Amino acid sequence: MEVELIACPGDDMLVTFIVTGPADLVWPDWAEGERADGLWQTTCFELFLKPPEGTDYLEFNFSPSTHWAAYRFSAYRTGREDFHQPVDPLVFRADEPGWTIEIDFDLSGLRNVPYRMGVCAVIEEREGRKSYWALAHPPGDPDFHDPACFALELPAAPI
Repeated sequence: MEVELIACPGDDMLVTFIVTGPADLVWPDWAEGERADGLWQTTCFELFLKPPEGTDYLEFNFSPSTHWAAYRFSAYRTGREDFHQPVDPLVFRADEPGWTIEIDFDLSGLRNVPYRMGVCAVIEEREGRKSYWALAHPPGDPDFHDPACFALELPAAPI
């Protein structure tokens, strides 16, 4: 799996996940792009953002179906509430050598400080096997909420 992050003019970031490998992956059926919960239970791509101070952080889930979700947590896996952040329609396509999902991610209101970022994915195969991808993993079972997964610095936007 590859991930590409491109800062765009203004407050947008284009996030592209490219998955290569076996053809027997589970891809949720395409649907009208809207908010939905539980996306992480099958193939799903995720971003986590944590400001440098405090315990709060944000989680964003993106499904190849074009469903998405956004949450704010007050601390590690606690105080979850819906986070109302605009997400433009997702683009999902099958091409050589694999599959690509693109998200035009609106960072307005989020870029006044640098963030620690976690970039993750759950990939499910048809036999039910799941693999968990992240820039970094803590010891033990996969846990994308663990601070060890927030391995990339997203600098503050220039003023």
